[in-house]
Amino acid sequence: MDIYFVLPTISTSFILLSAIFMGIGVYHIKNGNEESHERFMTLAAWSALLFFIIYVSKTIFLGNTQFGGPDSLVTFYVIFLVSHIILATTGGIFGGIQVFTGKKNKLKTHRKFGMTAAIIWFFTAVTGIIVYFTLYIFFPGGETTGLWDAIFH
Repeated sequence: MDIYFVLPTISTSFILLSAIFMGIGVYHIKNGNEESHERFMTLAAWSALLFFIIYVSKTIFLGNTQFGGPDSLVTFYVIFLVSHIILATTGGIFGGIQVFTGKKNKLKTHRKFGMTAAIIWFFTAVTGIIVYFTLYIFFPGGETTGLWDAIFH
């Protein structure tokens, strides 16, 4: 196993953990347990941040992996990947707002956007895991290259 596989596996594991922690946190707030909600949402945020740090580090120092599947699926993969990137960006922004409003006790805003942020982040995690499986499990990994070449090769 080389670093081109290990780092994405570790980072994707953190995305999975963030989704699990977030789901547990949502469960706790639905049941009125604010303390457990805060604890699990903090774990979710830290897991997402660790994913982001590993992902950005890999992108900067090693590059991104191109799609290695058949040419007939490239268009579908690109559409899926761009959708995931849009979700991830939106989810990251909403997540940051949720962490800020929760920690600053701005609960009116926190409650207003909480479920929307959770749903977006859940779909971000699921689509991110699908991207990982598509790049590293279902098909042989393509060439590691710069960001734009990996998306639009």
